[in-house]
Amino acid sequence: TCHGAGRMMSRHAAKRKLQGVNIAARLADKGILVRAQNKAALAEEASEAYKDVAEVVDVLHDAGIARKVVRLRPIGVVKG
Repeated sequence: TCHGAGRMMSRHAAKRKLQGVNIAARLADKGILVRAQNKAALAEEASEAYKDVAEVVDVLHDAGIARKVVRLRPIGVVKG
């Protein structure tokens, strides 16, 4: 699967429900550097706003739509 898992909540809902400051702190605790125009913008891209990619891949695999070949680990993300 060459694309993201898809959203579980809209950007607006994520910004309403989640706090960018908490997301930045949680990522920093994991050693992940985050730079954003403002902390509020982090909420719309928070992992909680997206479906679990492993679950999506399992569904595609079990349905015969896709075949698991390798699991990739992201080393960077640029959005802008």
